[in-house]
Amino acid sequence: MNATNDATPDNPPKPVPARGIHRKVGGRRIGGQGGVQATRLAVGAMGIVFGDIGTSPLYALRDTFAGRHRLPLDTLHIYGIISLMFWSMLIMVTLKYVIIMMRADNRGEGGSLALLALINREGTEKRWGRGVIVLGVLATALFYADAMITPAVSVMGAIEGVAVYRPEYHYVVVPIVVLVLIALFLIQDRGTARVAYFFGPIMLVYFATIAVLGAWSMAGHPEVLAALSPHFAIEMFVADPWRGFLAMGAAVLAVTGAEALYADMGYFGRNPIRLSWLAVVLPALVLNYLGQAALLLRDHAALESPFFLLAPHWFQWPLLILASLAAIIASQAVISGVFSVTQQGIQLGFIPRLTVRHTSQALGQIYIPAINQVLLIAVIVMVVVFQRSTNLTATYGVAVTGAMLIDNVLLAVVLLKLWQWKPIFAIPLVGLFFVVDAVYLAANLTKVPDGGWAPLLMSAVVFILLTTWSRGRALLRKNMATSGIPLEVFTKSAHASATRVPGTAVFMASATAGVPSALLHNMKHNKVLHERIVLMTVQIEDTPFVDPATRAAVRDFGNGFYRVKLRFGFLEETDVPAALKDTTMCGAPFDMMRTSFFLSRQTLLPSDTPGMALWREKLFSWMLRNSASAMEFFRLPTNRVVELGSQIKI
Repeated sequence: MNATNDATPDNPPKPVPARGIHRKVGGRRIGGQGGVQATRLAVGAMGIVFGDIGTSPLYALRDTFAGRHRLPLDTLHIYGIISLMFWSMLIMVTLKYVIIMMRADNRGEGGSLALLALINREGTEKRWGRGVIVLGVLATALFYADAMITPAVSVMGAIEGVAVYRPEYHYVVVPIVVLVLIALFLIQDRGTARVAYFFGPIMLVYFATIAVLGAWSMAGHPEVLAALSPHFAIEMFVADPWRGFLAMGAAVLAVTGAEALYADMGYFGRNPIRLSWLAVVLPALVLNYLGQAALLLRDHAALESPFFLLAPHWFQWPLLILASLAAIIASQAVISGVFSVTQQGIQLGFIPRLTVRHTSQALGQIYIPAINQVLLIAVIVMVVVFQRSTNLTATYGVAVTGAMLIDNVLLAVVLLKLWQWKPIFAIPLVGLFFVVDAVYLAANLTKVPDGGWAPLLMSAVVFILLTTWSRGRALLRKNMATSGIPLEVFTKSAHASATRVPGTAVFMASATAGVPSALLHNMKHNKVLHERIVLMTVQIEDTPFVDPATRAAVRDFGNGFYRVKLRFGFLEETDVPAALKDTTMCGAPFDMMRTSFFLSRQTLLPSDTPGMALWREKLFSWMLRNSASAMEFFRLPTNRVVELGSQIKI
């Protein structure tokens, strides 16, 4: 797929996986998986991968009983909910993501979109193409909605500890949360390379702390261990099916962030993530939830905040500080993920070109100013509108469970079509995942009137923007292709009629055939041609990295005309000048001081022509006007770029 244009119905894009921050040297991921290195990666995974699910104990059990659909604080429901949370973590996180889905990697990369790319690349049935694209766009839209909620609910859940310990200070919670979030987003342009080294150790201390607090509370009520038996969850649903079903809308908070285990696999590798989850994170979460349950059985008044009230008096404020740091780390991981997904969306043609800044070449970290600003505004609006974490958790879960359900569809295709598992094994397994995720999604949909509408609305807006841009660019490309001239014909006529001047001219082209409009306009107005004419197309592959030896494909048309196709992996920076310097198949080496880059910039004129609704044409036109220049996207030297504009209807 071309980086400068979008998919067409005949040439659908190949979605690529969402990713976190990837350590790379020379375009390749590094880091062995054994010994000390594996341990370091496992500790690092605690900071990036498990920040979201790790901060769930701040509010998950509390909101299951004190949320919109309250449950009685009796042994039946407390044991039932703990059993439900425990087995959900085993089925949805451990079995589904850690054991099975992490085997389905796209050349080392993970995430919902990695499954789509895997199916699109290796699948033999073309009919999957359009459905895969829709699923990819929908998964991306749900991810953005989740990313707007996670920082708000995580930081709010932590800072509310102030009101738990000092009720008279409840009025300062929202202002403090807003200030923390503003500070967090303001430092994004500086990168988190140095801070990231502290993320893992801080989260390791956090998980050790919540495990000790939970075990200490259990010591006074050891029989609560029996709640891990699945029969308590079954007994609760049999005795109180409706309220048990409604409670699942809050209980799912215990597994939010599970998709990060898979999405960030390319950063740390599957083994360190599995080690972190099985050896540290899962035991710590289970112990803390059991400790909270034991506390609630002893003191129903602790429902105000069973997480913070686990701490003895002398440790209350240190726990508040540690929980706040964990929430900030969880938010940082989500923000970095949004930047990464946005970059991939830009390269695939689903999102307009935006300014992307690399904050750390060694770690591959990026910063996108426009996305940072929009995300900050959205998160602050969520905090100001909903005021409390209990209200925010009412919005939480719909996007997460929706994304998990999409993963099941894709996993079924992988198991049955790509891995060719026998149906007798694959169908019951996928069926189990479908039932669990579908019930959780249905339970979360009951929260729509209480705030669940927010992520649905945000997802719908993002979905419309992504599909409008993709469809608009496809129509634009189709319109431009109809008026194209074969390059073979053009080279013969132009060589004989135009004056040749010294130097090299590179014309950026979205299509691999025909003559770019910038070249035609240059001939029309300037009536000259450079000694060497290069028609350049950039193609983003569905693999993380491309071998530099195969990056450039060159075709010589004679008379100084060349067509060059540059291939980049979806984790690589599209640095065209650097790639040209390594290209030796176009005659003499490229000298940037003697090379001019010509870009086409179209001005869209909305029309009543069939293709898109008029309102979507106007929306696409607005997105086109506000997209960043190809000069920034392709890292072109500012003093060597010429833009030629044209008007076009779609």
